[in-house]
Amino acid sequence: METGTAAELVERALTAARAAVGTDDSDEYGTLLWQAAADGAASLPLGLELIGSQDPTVRETGCDLLGHASDQNEAVRAETATALVALAEQETESRVLRSLAQAIERTYDQRAVPVLVALAGHPDAEVRRRVAGSFAGVVTGPPDGPDIHALITLTRDEDPRVRTWATFTLGFQAEVDSPAIRTALWERTTDENPDTREEGIRGLARRHDPRVVPLLAELLDDPDGAHVLTFSAARIMGVPELLPALLEYEPDGAGVTAAVNACDPVRRAQLDASAWELVSTLHRLRPDLDAAVHMERFDGGLSLGLGATFGSSGYDVEALLARADGSPVRAAGLVATDLPRTGFERHARRPPHTGQET
Repeated sequence: METGTAAELVERALTAARAAVGTDDSDEYGTLLWQAAADGAASLPLGLELIGSQDPTVRETGCDLLGHASDQNEAVRAETATALVALAEQETESRVLRSLAQAIERTYDQRAVPVLVALAGHPDAEVRRRVAGSFAGVVTGPPDGPDIHALITLTRDEDPRVRTWATFTLGFQAEVDSPAIRTALWERTTDENPDTREEGIRGLARRHDPRVVPLLAELLDDPDGAHVLTFSAARIMGVPELLPALLEYEPDGAGVTAAVNACDPVRRAQLDASAWELVSTLHRLRPDLDAAVHMERFDGGLSLGLGATFGSSGYDVEALLARADGSPVRAAGLVATDLPRTGFERHARRPPHTGQET
């Protein structure tokens, strides 16, 4: 690991950036900036100073630094977003706008949306590609919002890399659905670019669209093997038609087993029954946990949710059962052990004090 103050690390990153002009060698540059950005209090004023430079290389580095700082330090995000919005209003250099698009996403600030929408129509394809990927962190609005309209337009871009990133962001990362979104994704299932086509298929699968079942089976039948996200899409669809293709793969960490469990009617029924026994046992053992099994709209896995007072994001039911060697009762015991009773809950379960000795 490199050592030095944030200012020293940034200076070395600038030297590396200038040495790498015209090449794809950006590893040292990125590593140095990431380390400098760990100190949010020091990197914020540095980044703000850099984006005010007359040198586009320096402004680009400033955007990259601010993006890394926002990634690692929530406290700097609001001020970073303010500065990047102001820079976007006057910046003309494509190289700077590419970094700006990526940096402003990492602020997770809704002020990024109009900036990205405006940049979605930029004449530089690489700017549009960065924009297509950068919507992922800020898309939270309705399915007919300006961010979704911009993404749909980018799925039809003349540049295949832009189309691929836009289709991936719209299809697999944005948790929104509408007829217009499905139409855009369906159009991409016949795209001449194979990567874009795959993203269109997987995006529709995430919306449980039955039209893509045969197309998803084709992706699974690829002699070179399927992408890990294709197994995730198969798990989401959870239909028996995909089972023959899935059984050709060795169970491994790529999500094959989870996809098979979802698509095999027998295994799916067993999982459902185990999930019911798990949550029923928890209600007997620990009613204070307020346990419930649910499935996210854009996902295919069962989750065990718990009351908000326990500070837990919940459990993946399949992973929990595997941890318990397949036993729902043992799994319930593991959860009960993971989450000890709160003092309030223990007190609430005592009989009321009457003031009389017994």
